[in-house]
Amino acid sequence: MISRRTLLLSGASTLAIAMAGPAIAQARTDFKVAWSIYVGWMPWGYAADAGIVKKWADKYGLTIEVTQFNDYVESINQYTAGAYDAVTVTNMDALSIPSAGGVDTTAVIVGDFSAGNDAVFLKGAGTLADLAGRKVNLVEFSVSHYLLARALDSVGLSEMDVSVVNTADPDMVGAFQTSDVSAMVTWNPMVAEINGLPDATKVFDSSQIPGEIIDLMVASTASLAENPDFGRALAGIWYETAALMVSDTPEGAEARAAMGAASGTDQAGFEAQMAATKLFDQAAAAVAFTTSPDLSATMNLVRAFLFDKGLLGVGAPSADVIGIELPDGTVLGDAANVKLRFTADYMQMAADGAL
Repeated sequence: MISRRTLLLSGASTLAIAMAGPAIAQARTDFKVAWSIYVGWMPWGYAADAGIVKKWADKYGLTIEVTQFNDYVESINQYTAGAYDAVTVTNMDALSIPSAGGVDTTAVIVGDFSAGNDAVFLKGAGTLADLAGRKVNLVEFSVSHYLLARALDSVGLSEMDVSVVNTADPDMVGAFQTSDVSAMVTWNPMVAEINGLPDATKVFDSSQIPGEIIDLMVASTASLAENPDFGRALAGIWYETAALMVSDTPEGAEARAAMGAASGTDQAGFEAQMAATKLFDQAAAAVAFTTSPDLSATMNLVRAFLFDKGLLGVGAPSADVIGIELPDGTVLGDAANVKLRFTADYMQMAADGAL
């Protein structure tokens, strides 16, 4: 229903603009962005509080409203329902929720990839192989589920050897401390909290699958088409804030302290999370990563996992059912049904100083 409604509205909008003519057609100027707590997404909340969002919105004559969600999945659901124009999301969840739901989505900013921020824990001593026969608490069908599958495969196990228990991300730390939980997969800041508990043993993390869990700012392709300056503003916001975030200055330390406090830790705790993150604070590095052949290999792994879980749509005949367009125009899957697009255009503008 969402995809049908989107197509109808898009067609009506196109017709109205064609009838009115370019002289009186006006670009949309109001946009809404959703984000949730995670080390690589904290810059968006800080940028809103520090006036950086307004600065870049004003530059392009836009109004950009930035809203924090405590529940990550709910933020994606709200974006998918059309309540928001953009959302912070992983590469896998962008494909499995909005794209699989028919919402044509473009990755505007490749902000980082997890290099230890996502982890598998046992309660008590043991190794990864000791997951066999246990219940594993995680956010079902999220990157945690993907990490579990990759971890199990590395020791010759499969998901058939464990029992997955769906658990909301705000409940993770409390749940780990109950007698019912013996294993868990989650992401920071929960990873840092659980890792500090006396009975927690980390047995696998995302540094062992580098570049596979990618953190993005995505926007609806329709919103970008209605006003490409929205994408330019997002790029400007990200790179100004990320530069401040990593700077060895009093202002940088202040920003990291503020982001730490907002995520439930302090400056030192936040900097520890940053150390487990490959942050793309430099636009040129983000462009190189996004245009690398490795992205295609990663998305092939991701879409295969999602198809196996039945998350590419009811009755999907194969992992090819949804098209994924890469920056060079190559499409993985159905070129007639592209719903997830990776572009380096806005990041390249930042790299060229053209924002």
